[in-house]
Amino acid sequence: MDLHPNTEFPESHPCYHTAAVKLMLAEIIAHVKSDTGKFEEPKAQALFETSADVLTGLYTAFDRYEKVENRAMREPENRDQPRDMNQ
Repeated sequence: MDLHPNTEFPESHPCYHTAAVKLMLAEIIAHVKSDTGKFEEPKAQALFETSADVLTGLYTAFDRYEKVENRAMREPENRDQPRDMNQ
């Protein structure tokens, strides 16, 4: 697994690291989802399904952060204005 993704950002930029975390999250989300169908114990299935949902939400948060930062880097005149993470 490549923990240092090939991104347009230098290692000193947060998005370099968010990209690495997103790779790790995507891998564990896929693993948890695939394991859910390998057993029939209801509590374990609920645990794995909930874990996949929570991890997917975390992945989405990292992705939104990257999109805001990418947009901010392309629009330097807006650097001093607060950014809305929900856009």
